[in-house]
Amino acid sequence: MTQRNVLLVDDELDTRELLARALERKGYSCSLAGTKAEAEQQLDSGTRFCAIVTDVVLGDDDRGGLHILRSVKQRAPDAPVVVITAYADVEKLKFALNEGAAYLIEKPFKASELIDAIARVLEPADSEAAFERLFESMHLTEKERTVARHLLIGLTSNEIAELECNSPKTIRQHVSQIYAKCAVSNRAEFLSLLYSR
Repeated sequence: MTQRNVLLVDDELDTRELLARALERKGYSCSLAGTKAEAEQQLDSGTRFCAIVTDVVLGDDDRGGLHILRSVKQRAPDAPVVVITAYADVEKLKFALNEGAAYLIEKPFKASELIDAIARVLEPADSEAAFERLFESMHLTEKERTVARHLLIGLTSNEIAELECNSPKTIRQHVSQIYAKCAVSNRAEFLSLLYSR
């Protein structure tokens, strides 16, 4: 049976508890954390998380939630991360995506929207089929589709270049072509397009 444990990281106690109650009504079990340190304790607790939800800003650290992404890569690499942000700061969004965030959700949002986002990141087979249909409709070449799949899991151009035995410049050209064909200008818009389908 699929694990249904979600780690919910938000420095506002009321928000954490409200979202946890909504998730629990949908059959998830929630572990709560208000800081990066608490999140790391939960990640080290032995609990296997099916997904991690983190706010970008934690207390005085305006990137606290983003710093958790590296911990997740090390401690729970199979758990997709949903990042919550109050405003679409392009640099922070780039950082989140480059560090492997699977989904971005902007405040204000309803608990049902978060539940839908978690469901989407937990259904890779359905998502992959939808992505392939979109890639086909946008007339992406096979190489562009391969690069697009790497973009989806948060790899940087340099990481993709290494995996694909290409130069970073070549990969950046493929990325530009992908964005042009999809009528988007950056990775955040590309992901938003894919996940809105």
